[in-house]
Amino acid sequence: MGFRDLYHWLLTISWSGFFTRIALVYILSNAIFALAYLAGGDCIANAEPGSFKDVFFFSVQTMATIGYGAMYPRTSYANSIVAIEALFGLLGVAMVTGLAFARFSRPTAKVLFSHIAVITPQNGVPTLMYRTANQRYNQILEAQQRLTLLRDEITADGQFMRRFYDLNLVRSRTPIFALTWTSMHIIDESSPLYGMTAEDFARQAVEIIVTMTGIDETVSQIIHARHSYLAEEILWNSRFVDILSHSPDGGRSIDYTRFHDVIPL
Repeated sequence: MGFRDLYHWLLTISWSGFFTRIALVYILSNAIFALAYLAGGDCIANAEPGSFKDVFFFSVQTMATIGYGAMYPRTSYANSIVAIEALFGLLGVAMVTGLAFARFSRPTAKVLFSHIAVITPQNGVPTLMYRTANQRYNQILEAQQRLTLLRDEITADGQFMRRFYDLNLVRSRTPIFALTWTSMHIIDESSPLYGMTAEDFARQAVEIIVTMTGIDETVSQIIHARHSYLAEEILWNSRFVDILSHSPDGGRSIDYTRFHDVIPL
């Protein structure tokens, strides 16, 4: 694993995994320096000769630049190890601080996708539909969605291929994404889905991939979200339950408890 891959890995693992690995590196580093001090004999003042515990905690104080003063190096060898460890500690603190800040400040999207997609008649034409919602109490500006079809195909030469097709959306972008967004792809003669049945979806291992980008108005940074629908997650001849209603004060309210619910036609 190269340095860049290690950096990416440390940014993407969970917080518990991140702190666990930092703690392990911290303990291991101090243990290695403690062994180096032990190799120098009785080189730490006020430390019990041959005591790994004393030199380990002396290493902790040196690496963290605490410097209580009870123990201190009294030989040139010990001072050399202290100089190396102090440099190592400064670099380590800088790197961990940078990693923690990068993880904390990394923009993330909290976009909810419906668990299933549906294919239902819309104005007399079969239409693929799915729902998205912004789970934060802010707005995503200039939100854009892109829909891609993946399916298995056999070419005229008899070669198996996994092909990608772009699916056009009725509305692929919105200036403000605050509540919900029902995306629709019309299955007409120009659609790669035209003429396909539910059996075709299963036989060709159809997968619909949704990608979304936008600008989080709170941090003014681009955020990304993605989701995919497998053939078994696409229901035919069903429609989503209406979740939009009007409150007594004239405002609009959304029932998110039924966000994923559908009913057969």
